[in-house]
Amino acid sequence: MNKAKPTSPFRLASLLRLQKDPKLALQLFKNPNPNPNNTEAQPLKPFRYNLLHYDLIITKLGRAKMFDEMQQILHQLKHDTRVVPEEIIFCNVISFYGRARLLEHALQVFDEMSSFNVQRTVKSFNTLLNAMLTCGKLDRMTDLFQIMEKYVSPDACSYNILMHGCVVSRRLEDAWKVFDEMLKRRLQPTLVTFGTLIYGLCLELRVDEALKLKEDMMRSV
Repeated sequence: MNKAKPTSPFRLASLLRLQKDPKLALQLFKNPNPNPNNTEAQPLKPFRYNLLHYDLIITKLGRAKMFDEMQQILHQLKHDTRVVPEEIIFCNVISFYGRARLLEHALQVFDEMSSFNVQRTVKSFNTLLNAMLTCGKLDRMTDLFQIMEKYVSPDACSYNILMHGCVVSRRLEDAWKVFDEMLKRRLQPTLVTFGTLIYGLCLELRVDEALKLKEDMMRSV
């Protein structure tokens, strides 16, 4: 009787992609090569995970809001010396917590990134800003933005998120101040920038100004 071939790292990635049930995907991740019920069988070597495996299972668990299990995988990743984590994994985790309105958990992940030897760039700051926006913590967005400027240079996306926060909290004049600061920084406004301001004007029933801004936007893009 032929012995079953052990699952390869490539095969595990394929299986994780195909598995729709996050619980079964987690079982597969934890035990990709279960030993047969044979006491004489030699124990298999520890499976060599790679970054893609971690990314796939963390994404599945995060989307399913299986946060305890997701944290267990992050703990395993932290101690897996053969894998070098990337910022995008933590941005995804912060986003999952933000959508679930678990801002304190998102903040904790953001704070712990350095312990994974992952450098926080403008991308992770923007992700946390957006999580605060999603959670309705608009007052904390300004505080984070000020802290952010000490470590990284905010980009157009940073200003767009902050502007959106001002608009949804009905502080349109503050949104325009953010827009002016964006121009002072020589950052190019995007369609999202103009769309946010137009939305804010419409909320204030300043439709004529919104239409004029739309015309200005069409001429500038």
